[in-house]
Amino acid sequence: MPELAAAGYTAQVSPRGAALRSLRHGERDLITTWPEGGPVPNYAGTILAPWPNRIGDARYAFAGRAYELEVTEPERGHALHGLASAVTWRVERAGDDLVRLEHTLLPAPGYPFTLELRVTHRLGADGLTTTLAARNVGDTAAPYGCAPHPWLLGDELTLPASRVLLTDDRLLPRELTDVGGTPYDFRRPQPVPVEGAALDHAFTGLERGEARVGDVRVTWDPAVLPWVQVCAGAGIGYEGVAVEPMTCPPDAFNSGTDLVVLEPGGEHEASWTIGLDDQRGPTGQLARGQ
Repeated sequence: MPELAAAGYTAQVSPRGAALRSLRHGERDLITTWPEGGPVPNYAGTILAPWPNRIGDARYAFAGRAYELEVTEPERGHALHGLASAVTWRVERAGDDLVRLEHTLLPAPGYPFTLELRVTHRLGADGLTTTLAARNVGDTAAPYGCAPHPWLLGDELTLPASRVLLTDDRLLPRELTDVGGTPYDFRRPQPVPVEGAALDHAFTGLERGEARVGDVRVTWDPAVLPWVQVCAGAGIGYEGVAVEPMTCPPDAFNSGTDLVVLEPGGEHEASWTIGLDDQRGPTGQLARGQ
């Protein structure tokens, strides 16, 4: 399992799902981890592609054709988190501060498209930056979306998002609404889990591509990743808060909202960085002078 070190950070990357297994600053864990031999709990650290979140009833239509996927969320009957998180990726390059992994998604039931995926994890002064690149090497256009799935360790969430996607009891989109007046307004720091409300929602209307859990920060380009799913682990008996910058909202293969369409030869690239907030001290309080 490749191990990286730079600028006071250390990380481990698993070929399973190209997953970030651990990320530490000094002796402190910034994300949840899991045993080297697995299993990987709750998609922790994995790459989600060619769709993030869920496809309702594991069915969708694209370019005039209907497709049916394997149900991977049997309790709700959906296809969850794509096809790349449960496979073993090939380590193409490994160094002291960088590891690159590759995987080819071959045609599968319900997704008869061929994509070349490449993930680069690099440590630096800002923390760990991950870049996911996808290229359609097939001869027909392919629907596509992606996200990471890290579980950050902390008990207070800050997220500059003005809109939240409310869901039904099967976690499918129901209504996009302003966060004001709801329990999901995290534009100022708020404890998680949220009192009186479950937290497993997608957000958009981002003032900037950034979320903080305590003093652990995720940053990204909101022009590329205009959505972010946030899930409080306490609601499912798990530690941490999942912060998942996404290209599209849940069930985008059906709604078409912000769906990426990769034409033959087309490429897509997305990046995100996880590290300590340099404006906060070790307790999560604003550093003196800020």
